[in-house]
Amino acid sequence: MGQSTNDCRKQKDLLKVTPGQLWDDLLAQSTPKEKIDKQPNAALLWLWSLGIPGLKKENGSKVSEFVLLGLSSSWELQLFLFLLFLMFYITIILGNLLIVVIVRADAHLLQSPMYYFLGHISFIDLCLSCVTVPKMLGDFLRQGKTISFSGCLAQIYSLHFLGASEMFLLTVMAYDRYVAICNPLHYLTVMNRQLCPQLVLACWCGGFVHSITQVILIIQLPFCGPNELDNFYCDVPQVIKLACIDTYVVEVLMVSNSGLLSLICFLVLLFSYAIILMTLRTHFRQGQSKALSTCASHLTVVSLIFVPCVFIYLRPFCSFSVDKVFSVLYTVITPLLNPLIYTLRNADLKTAMEKLRKKACGILLPC
Repeated sequence: MGQSTNDCRKQKDLLKVTPGQLWDDLLAQSTPKEKIDKQPNAALLWLWSLGIPGLKKENGSKVSEFVLLGLSSSWELQLFLFLLFLMFYITIILGNLLIVVIVRADAHLLQSPMYYFLGHISFIDLCLSCVTVPKMLGDFLRQGKTISFSGCLAQIYSLHFLGASEMFLLTVMAYDRYVAICNPLHYLTVMNRQLCPQLVLACWCGGFVHSITQVILIIQLPFCGPNELDNFYCDVPQVIKLACIDTYVVEVLMVSNSGLLSLICFLVLLFSYAIILMTLRTHFRQGQSKALSTCASHLTVVSLIFVPCVFIYLRPFCSFSVDKVFSVLYTVITPLLNPLIYTLRNADLKTAMEKLRKKACGILLPC
């Protein structure tokens, strides 16, 4: 009975105390003030865990949408960027779709492992541009640039699924060029028609594992506000910085997942092409220019993809103003340039394109 009376008195005394006094008392008694000052949102979660009346769990994860700051806040500049990126987007769709159609329509190209992989890379670039560019184009024409929490997760998943799959495919293409140039007599035996689909499937599976890991890292974090992302799409580095807990471990995991994946694939690719170039220099004379042209195209694409990824994902705990430039380079400029790089420097694709044009003219119009 005495214990119950004391509990009632304590509850009445708590009701008389103002929220500010209660906050100060709790900080002074149970938590080092320096730590709370640095992490006020963590303090809210800590108070909720103690069962303090009036603090609900949604304080730990109340963000239902994110605000995208985009590329510019100027209305005139946004209209210009809308027209510019709309032209880029149309070119991306038509260019990559053309390569996919050419490879599928030409039996000779489809049977070649290099063009078989190239068709998949163009398909990935086509899908990758659809993840970010349509949303960016719509945001250029509206004031409130927001994305729901579930939409943000879907964007992160799609971006990393397609991006990682493309990285693995480029690594496979480097291996294909290595076998073709350094071991040409066994090329058709090694890169046979059964192995190529298996390698592509392995690349897609690797992309899935990578992307689902990224989503798991994000979905477990509590978000209490602020909710502004300084970019035109959702990505892991910006999102985890908005979490209301210490994200040191999460950022280290991000580096070990995305950063090291990009760096290791990039170094493997550079090493492979270095061996290829040395082999071309010391052994082959005939057909050397064609092989060099192919390797130069691949190296250009590799640099456009991997350099931005290494820059963005291999440095945790900091952000720079040029991050948006690298984001545009990776999600827009690279899918835009890939078809141009491959078609302008590739005689086989030009020949297949001409055949397809004549075939289309024969069906639709008398040429």
